[in-house]
Amino acid sequence: MKRWALFLFTAAACFAQEQGGGEADSLGTWRWVNFVILAAGIVYLLVRYLPPFFRSRTEAIQKEITEAQQAKRESDRRAAAIDNRVSGLAAEIEALRVQSRAEMEREGERIRRETAAQIRKINDQAQVEIESAGKTAQREVRLYAANLALDLAAQRIRARLDASTEAALLENFIGDLKGRESNN
Repeated sequence: MKRWALFLFTAAACFAQEQGGGEADSLGTWRWVNFVILAAGIVYLLVRYLPPFFRSRTEAIQKEITEAQQAKRESDRRAAAIDNRVSGLAAEIEALRVQSRAEMEREGERIRRETAAQIRKINDQAQVEIESAGKTAQREVRLYAANLALDLAAQRIRARLDASTEAALLENFIGDLKGRESNN
């Protein structure tokens, strides 16, 4: 840095001597000297502060580029994962369809088995009720036949009996009752 300042100062002094002498020239020389000092100060400041500024800015830009590349890779990875999911979605849907068909078939078979079991149960219950009703009907028919037989027998006995036979039977019955009464 000092070399530049010295070079500029020397160059300004040489330029001022070539321009001529005199008081007016000395004022112009000092203007040139001031310009050289100002230029040297600006150059000094630029040389001192611009490289670190540009370095830090370059580092920040590189860091942002790196982060952007990482973000891009991450988004590419996510996009690939989504593409894989989407491409596998058709297969998943078909698998779900197959699974639901199989479940529906199993459920249908279960319902058919349960229905068949219920039908057997109802048939067995109906058979038991039919047998019970048949037994009841047989009893009623036997009772009715017995009542008819008794009525028929009573009619035949009444037809055979005449008044004298009835009186004799009645007297025997009363005698039996009296005999039983005395025994008690």
